Amino acid sequence: MAHAVRGYSLALIFIIMWLLIKAKIDVCKRGDVTVKPSHVILLGSAVNISCSLKPKQGCSRYSSSNRLILYKFDRRISFHQGHSLSSQVTDLPLGTTLFVCKLSCINRDEIRVCGAEISVGVAPEQPQNVSCIQKGEQGTVACSWDRGRDTHLYTEYTLQLSGPKNLTWQKQCKDYNCDHLDLGINLTPTSPESSFTAKVTAINSLGSSSSFPSTFTVLDIVRPLPPWDIRIKFQNASASRCALQWRDEGLVLLNRLRYRPRNSRAWNTVNVTNAKGRHDLLDLKPFTEYEFQISSKLHLYKGSWSDWSESLSTQTPEEEPTGMLDVWYMKQHIDYNRQQISLFWKNLSVSEARGKIFHYRVTLQEVTGGKASFQNITRHTSWTWVVPTSGNWAVAVSAANSKGSSPPTRINITNLCGAGLLAPRQVSADSGGVDDIVVAWQPPRKAPSTVQEYVVEWRELREGGDTQPPLNWLRSPPYNMSALISENIKPYICYEIRVYALSGDQGGCSSILGNSKHKAPLSGPNINAITKEKGSVLISWNSIPAQEQMGCILNYRIYWKERDSDSKPQLCEIPYRVSQNSYPINSLQPRVTYVLWMTALTAAGESSQGNEREFCLQGKANWKVFVAPSICIAIIMVGIFSMRYFRQKVFVLLSALRPQWCSKEIPDPANSTWAKKYPFVEEKSQLPLDRLLTAWPAPEEPEPLVINEVLPQVTSVFRHPHQPHWPDKGQGVQGHHTSEEDAVHSASSPPPPQALPAERRQLVDLYRVLGSRTPEAKPGNPASPLTVLPVDYLPTHEGYLPSRLDEAPLSDPLEELEPQHLSLSVFPSSSFHPLTFSCGEKLTLRQLKMGCDSPMLD
Repeated sequence: MAHAVRGYSLALIFIIMWLLIKAKIDVCKRGDVTVKPSHVILLGSAVNISCSLKPKQGCSRYSSSNRLILYKFDRRISFHQGHSLSSQVTDLPLGTTLFVCKLSCINRDEIRVCGAEISVGVAPEQPQNVSCIQKGEQGTVACSWDRGRDTHLYTEYTLQLSGPKNLTWQKQCKDYNCDHLDLGINLTPTSPESSFTAKVTAINSLGSSSSFPSTFTVLDIVRPLPPWDIRIKFQNASASRCALQWRDEGLVLLNRLRYRPRNSRAWNTVNVTNAKGRHDLLDLKPFTEYEFQISSKLHLYKGSWSDWSESLSTQTPEEEPTGMLDVWYMKQHIDYNRQQISLFWKNLSVSEARGKIFHYRVTLQEVTGGKASFQNITRHTSWTWVVPTSGNWAVAVSAANSKGSSPPTRINITNLCGAGLLAPRQVSADSGGVDDIVVAWQPPRKAPSTVQEYVVEWRELREGGDTQPPLNWLRSPPYNMSALISENIKPYICYEIRVYALSGDQGGCSSILGNSKHKAPLSGPNINAITKEKGSVLISWNSIPAQEQMGCILNYRIYWKERDSDSKPQLCEIPYRVSQNSYPINSLQPRVTYVLWMTALTAAGESSQGNEREFCLQGKANWKVFVAPSICIAIIMVGIFSMRYFRQKVFVLLSALRPQWCSKEIPDPANSTWAKKYPFVEEKSQLPLDRLLTAWPAPEEPEPLVINEVLPQVTSVFRHPHQPHWPDKGQGVQGHHTSEEDAVHSASSPPPPQALPAERRQLVDLYRVLGSRTPEAKPGNPASPLTVLPVDYLPTHEGYLPSRLDEAPLSDPLEELEPQHLSLSVFPSSSFHPLTFSCGEKLTLRQLKMGCDSPMLD
């Protein structure tokens, strides 16, 4: 069974091999391609390529129907009608180029005839820099060289080494990129001065080249192995003296040591002869991690250094600290007899600490009495204590490790901002980069030459919270007026910066807010309460979280407007102050609902608004809002009306605006035709004022007064308007007179149907009383002499009672006199009051002003 399987396997292999050979043979079954002078040519040479068909392999018996085409890769370069084709090709590139000949027949695809590859290259250059090396005393010889430029052809390199006693070793390399060979032999240093010669030869189709011989001795080519098993020992647990130990090959004569701190790039190098695997180092720093490396060499002048050994890393032992702490402090007043002193200090550098700091010793002592003293040991870099305000205090701080303590730093506690004249001027804080702030200032006004140093202090501005952010500071000499702060500086964070000028036991300070990078805040403050306090409205808000402030806030803005109003809101801008979260405004009106919100501003812009709150101020309107404008208007009006010109203009304007019914002029009875043409009889007796006045009802007890008059008796007084003559002077005028009894009787009698209204009858009766004769006059008797009243006995100023009876011409002297329409004033008049003066024998209209319902004294 096993033989059968083996037979089938052999048969299968034979069939596969036959198919492969058949396929290879059948590649050019239709024709041949020949290349002259060679398939391998020198760069820049020309080559002739010929393609010919085998018999009966064309398209037909006629050669004219055969078309041969020559391709260079996939690009057609030549064609010919017939059984053969020949073409010369030049400018071929370095490397291998494929040419293919194809047959093209009518109505058929192109048929592959045959192809050829042409390689273009150069002859090998002479190998340079032949060198040989043997790694370690037990290693083998390996040589390397520079090949020169690439030949782009198959090139064979041969390394030949010749030694004493005609010993020869040879090895070939058939790789395209061959530039080194290992002969696999070991040269022992038994004869250190024996010479060896190495030579390299390169050969390809276009030529050959050999290197110059390289001659060397065993000591020249043997490179020792790197040292191993490196150790270090510190004597007396001190870094000042340590021993570095290692193992090496036996023939090593020279060693090279290098070491450096791990955080440094520069190496310290030491050469040691005949070290025998040990060397003492004396300049190492305490508590510092070092890296050590060693290399070896067989001869002082000949040969090459070994590779560097693997690194050894170790830390040197601790020693007593040598540096002094940088101490800073803050003093805060608590009450009238207590103060809080907070101390801060920076860690010592590694070179100053010279070990791991276990704790710090703090001593606070009163300078004047020297009795009160406080001591503390802490592992933190800060310490706070409450002491009395009386007395002067001094502090001493030192650091301790396992070997001892550092020299104490002593400072006197003073009021750092007590001397205002020592305060630095014109402090500014500008961005110096993403993580830097440049702080600049001017020297103080008082004796700037006495300033011993400046201290720049900064701390992240954080409102509220129980924990304070860490305090940072740096010291600057008195001749520097600027500082670049970068420690613990982050973008979009606001920092409170103070600059102190120190002079002996005095100090002055100035502060400013600064940030390294800023933009508009991400959100606005949220209003949490709106309350009424002492005539104003107190707005309280929550501070913006520090991560949303995006820099230093410069101002807050409070906006408010009436609810459901489209008007532009009013605003109040508040300068930013640390820990401020409320502000009063007094521009809100009572009983008006307002919508309020807030925003915050940085140097980059304004934030979006915070939450909206509605508020309505209860209570009465603010009288101050109305009193001030009213006083101003009153003063302006008094000033205007004190000028006669403006008074006249206003009077004309008001007269034009009055209704027509009250704008009629009030006629003066003295100018009437009746008063001018008919004389009056002078009263011979005292005018009965009491009757007149008693006939008018008092305002308190109004009584209608009805007077029964007999108008026909008046006909003797009035003539027809067409009568040419009036009675002469001295003649009697017939009129009507009613005695006291008649008056009483008439008042109690019912009025006639044509009686006048009470108000008009009172006025008419008043005129009649003023112009009547004496009681002795009777109808038909001669009239008593009349006293002619002046024409202007009644003033014509407005404001008096316009009691005019419109006169109409009488058609008949005996016709009854009908009262006409009476025009009344629009201004109210007071009622009649008893006259308090003596009228003498007569009462004239000059002494009387008449209103709608009462006469008033002039």
